[in-house]
Amino acid sequence: MKVDDLEWQLNNLGGVLPRIVDEILERGGLEVLVETAREREDWFCAVGAVRGLCRAGEFGRAWMVVEPFAASGWQPAVRAGADVLLRWNRVEQALELAHPGGRGQESDDVWRDYAEALVGAGRVDDAIGVLVPCLRDRRVLRGLVEMTEGQGCDERVLEVLAPIAEEFRRDPRQCGVGDLWEVLPAQARVLERSGRVDEAIPLLGADVAARRYGPQNNVEFYAELLARHGRVEALRDLATGTHKSTAASPYVKTLENLGRAGEAEAYLRDLIAAKHPGSYEHTLMELLIRQGRFDDAIELVEHTFDDLYDGNLLQSTLIVLAEQGQHDKALELTQRRSPEFLAENEECWLRSNRWWLMGEAGRAREAIAEIEALPADEVDDRELTIAWLLAQDGRVEQAIARLRPLPGKQAATDLAELLIRQTRFAEAVAVIPDVAAQRKEERRFWTDRTEQKETAPSDSGDGWGDPWTAPNTAHAE
Repeated sequence: MKVDDLEWQLNNLGGVLPRIVDEILERGGLEVLVETAREREDWFCAVGAVRGLCRAGEFGRAWMVVEPFAASGWQPAVRAGADVLLRWNRVEQALELAHPGGRGQESDDVWRDYAEALVGAGRVDDAIGVLVPCLRDRRVLRGLVEMTEGQGCDERVLEVLAPIAEEFRRDPRQCGVGDLWEVLPAQARVLERSGRVDEAIPLLGADVAARRYGPQNNVEFYAELLARHGRVEALRDLATGTHKSTAASPYVKTLENLGRAGEAEAYLRDLIAAKHPGSYEHTLMELLIRQGRFDDAIELVEHTFDDLYDGNLLQSTLIVLAEQGQHDKALELTQRRSPEFLAENEECWLRSNRWWLMGEAGRAREAIAEIEALPADEVDDRELTIAWLLAQDGRVEQAIARLRPLPGKQAATDLAELLIRQTRFAEAVAVIPDVAAQRKEERRFWTDRTEQKETAPSDSGDGWGDPWTAPNTAHAE
């Protein structure tokens, strides 16, 4: 078991993609995942197999799956193995596995995982004690809050958070303190869950008013806190003040949930009329579509649809309409565009969006005819798109035949998904290249790219344009 291979799988979504694993598990292919984890040392198959076996109460078998991975010392596998042992009631074995001392790993993340195992063993006070020296790492701080929820120790958690919060409040700009901004919403979250909302709201509200926050501010958390507890007046003040760009969406959704969509609409229309910066047209478009007012939504944002710059809301509108089952309305919008817009975007994304909408609307044959009428070299992912449309049209075997000869991870993944629908689980896994093959293909890709760059004319730039990746990397998902 090579740690480098495991790390590569995790960082690149290598091997069998997690969503493919999920589909196999949901459709009854647990044993195939168990076998693939063993034979191919596929991490995501192992994770899925462990999940399915634990769900069935087969903790001994789950440990047999994960133990070879955990034996490598790779931290994600150690964490998963400790969790299985705890659920199997092998507490001491779990804590021994999770303890960082024996593996020469002393990072804050490793101590966080050990603390989580201690919580699972019922030793919550010990877990907090382990984490206290590491709380300047915001991931550990976040872990402390998450793992102690429902453990009856909120006062102790607040006690250890207090000095860190006060340190940040004294000078948020001080070197080494800026990363601790997350302690403020963490403190409010623990107060909230312990029933002390009337303390949490003014405390975090004062932080927001004093602009005590870091690279990510705390206004959104504060707005959502107000929304969860029906503090509409305070939320309105936030959404009409200097934080309107952040608070607008929670405020609109709160009003909508209270049956006051008309107020939400009026609020957004006022912001749009005043030409305040922000994404208010997009927010209002979504609100109107949720209300079933499709024509009003389109009329609101249609003036952006031929814009060649970032303010164009056409694609957003297509997606939201599709989510509401309004595929035909969305299709109409793709057919009324200006020649200038089509020249810039037709081949880039508009045609592929239209074919997707046609496939969802039951017009797959019409979409296939459009594609086949175009020169093959003008359509990116031509065969993949046709195969998807064939499957949408119920011609699954034809789609499978179309995909089988195609190279690349995306084609293999699409083929696997179709085979899974037919419960051909072992065959689905077999068509996906294993980790060694995927890594070999990746190395070949980067070697070819380097050679092409070295032979490119020196006065033509690098010749590559935007960064891109090999077809069998994580971006294929």
